[in-house]
Amino acid sequence: MRSDHGRAHDYEHLIRRWKRVAARCRLDMQPYSESGGFPIYRLASVRRDPSAPAIYFSAGIHGDEAAATEGLVAWAEQNSDALRRMRALIFPCLNPWGLANNCRFDAAGRDLNRRFGKRRAPQISHQIRAIGKTSFDVALTLHEDYDGQGIYIYEVASRKPFWAEHLLEAAAPHLSPDPRRTIEGRPARGGIVRRKITPDLMPDWPEAFALHFSYARRTFTIETPSEFDIAARVAAQVAVIGRAVELAG
Repeated sequence: MRSDHGRAHDYEHLIRRWKRVAARCRLDMQPYSESGGFPIYRLASVRRDPSAPAIYFSAGIHGDEAAATEGLVAWAEQNSDALRRMRALIFPCLNPWGLANNCRFDAAGRDLNRRFGKRRAPQISHQIRAIGKTSFDVALTLHEDYDGQGIYIYEVASRKPFWAEHLLEAAAPHLSPDPRRTIEGRPARGGIVRRKITPDLMPDWPEAFALHFSYARRTFTIETPSEFDIAARVAAQVAVIGRAVELAG
């Protein structure tokens, strides 16, 4: 596999790669908003086969989490057939200014992953409009954690059988599960933070909340440790995405 990790914060390069993917996989790629002088894109499957799995992908809402955007495009480059078979909606980089500047926040200093509730940033409102009335079998939001000690997964405990164990098993050749028993103040076990959520649990919703309450049957947030080797982090993201797609059918 070609490595572009040295250009992980080059947004224009990332978008060129996605344009090649779109052409190869028959995806409609369009800008739907802008931020900090950068266009923000979404890619959508042209096929409308109702029997194909519907899967939502997003990455790059925090610009200092480069293995997330790299992992998503790397998976897409390697899996043209899978992309052609599914009904996909892809947001390859929700915070291009942040990616280009290696910054968690957007150009206005906002954490966009706390802007999916009532206090929406303009680009988040545009993203919600781009989603429209689509519903998904699976939603994957790809992240990294500066404090991470391995890979871990937030799984909204809404539907059994649970999948997080399978996703971590797929990542295991590249990254071990985060061993911490508490992650971001929440109980964790073997790299899994699994909980039920309610609309009033957080005053400022992250993306996963909006997806769970309005769009997706299953919602996962994938977190790789941003201080580990980027090749391992990207490979783990690719493996998790691949396994989730397999489980979705």
